[in-house]
Amino acid sequence: MSDTKQVKITLVRSVFGRLQAHRACVRGLGLTRMHSSIVIPATVENMGMVNKIGFMLKIEEV
Repeated sequence: MSDTKQVKITLVRSVFGRLQAHRACVRGLGLTRMHSSIVIPATVENMGMVNKIGFMLKIEEV
């Protein structure tokens, strides 16, 4: 697990009024509410969701 990059993401914009696909990406990443943060591996699948809703997130490398 140490060979994969880790990314810390924080939800900084609300999901209210967003497209259903954007809400699904937020839930798929494991974010539940505003200003919640998680650390996820930087896999292709996760980074695809991050790129789709990047305007709603704050992204930091760990």
